Amino acid sequence: MGLVLRNLLKLYSDFRFEVDLEVRPGELLALLGPSGCGKTTTLRTVAGFIAPDRGEILMGGRRVDGLPPHRRGIGIVFQDYALFPHLSVEDNVGFGPRMQRWDAERTAARVEELLALVSLAGYGRRKVTRLSGGEQQRVALARALAPNPRLLLLDEPLSALDAKLRQGLRGEIRRVQRELGITTVYVTHDQEEALALGDRIAVMRGGRIEQVDTPRALYRRPASLFVASFLGQANLIPARAPGREGGQVTVDTPVGRFRVDITGGGREGCGDAAGAANGATRPEEVPNGGNSEEELTLFFRPESCELEASEGSAGDIAGRRSPAGLNRVRAVVRRIEYLGSRQLLEVESRGVHLTLDLPGRDAFAIGEELVFSVPPERCCLLAR
Repeated sequence: MGLVLRNLLKLYSDFRFEVDLEVRPGELLALLGPSGCGKTTTLRTVAGFIAPDRGEILMGGRRVDGLPPHRRGIGIVFQDYALFPHLSVEDNVGFGPRMQRWDAERTAARVEELLALVSLAGYGRRKVTRLSGGEQQRVALARALAPNPRLLLLDEPLSALDAKLRQGLRGEIRRVQRELGITTVYVTHDQEEALALGDRIAVMRGGRIEQVDTPRALYRRPASLFVASFLGQANLIPARAPGREGGQVTVDTPVGRFRVDITGGGREGCGDAAGAANGATRPEEVPNGGNSEEELTLFFRPESCELEASEGSAGDIAGRRSPAGLNRVRAVVRRIEYLGSRQLLEVESRGVHLTLDLPGRDAFAIGEELVFSVPPERCCLLAR
């Protein structure tokens, strides 16, 4: 069962919420964005707790925006769990079915089935106040699933837990969601969580959807400066495009001249048709020759940087060198974060600070000079 939000509008005195969104049947859509961007408003509107000023909410092709919350067939897991502290685990999980007047035998069977599904078999008679935070979250998930909802909404369900427990529980949530095949909207401000869980990610900003795509495509082909900088780490350099040659554009930047592949032929490319459809710079928008005053931004990820063996070598450590010195940057190491298998280097080139994500096997020193390159297919141009 899919979910469609069509021309949805809610006006507040200081905030305009305006969303169009489609969640495909059986997928987990992660709703990602900074605090106050409208993520929870989206969930509460879908659930029926907020009435929109305009628009339609369709579930399985049927409008539900006129229905009260309890008739929409939606399961919700809140950030603070919202369990009933005076009830046992099995009574919490069985609350929904009892409200729907299931008989005792069917309710008991459903409770037992779900406790096994969330790895809490044998916990039924325990008080929820005696459980750990992770166990309470599993109970909240089982309770939301108990009445066989058509749609599952999760509002930052792991934000109150420590990092290690969050990582384990997000895997459990994904396993349960896939086993049941239930359409799910998962609200989070955690980028790693969204990338790990979502079949697709919708990035929100200021009450609107900025971009919707798969985690891989969204990370590699951001459609705007906001998406590029919000999702993961990014190197963003002011650029102007003096010319175009075939499927590549040459741009001038403060750190040197770069060639950018705008055909999307490379696996890492972000200037392809998919990116263009979402608002990235399209090939036909890039100047075809001569000088251009259009202000662009050159984008590439820190892990796309390839360290060269030395300034005077015949090629970099991968056996390649960008032609005519293009896409090569000479820089000085200013800061080092050693993370074991990898390390982050903050480097400076002509007053511009950039980040390199390199394997942890090589040793560097503050003040050391190095040269790195970025393949054209791993570069992207965005409107500034």
